[in-house]
Amino acid sequence: MALSARNQLLGQIKEVTLGSVMAHVVVKVGENEIDSLITRRSAEEMDLKIGDSVNVIIKSTEVMIQK
Repeated sequence: MALSARNQLLGQIKEVTLGSVMAHVVVKVGENEIDSLITRRSAEEMDLKIGDSVNVIIKSTEVMIQK
């Protein structure tokens, strides 16, 4: 599948918490963790499980840096 987003990071699912409508997914990327909120339906359709390898795709109009 072609995708315009350039910020793609390979990681492993560390945690999946299903709510009534949304799912909270934590992905370990190197030494960092990235949190994502997706629909529960999407998480179920992808059959996301701890340990699965996934791509985290970040498409944003704003990136903040703090020092």
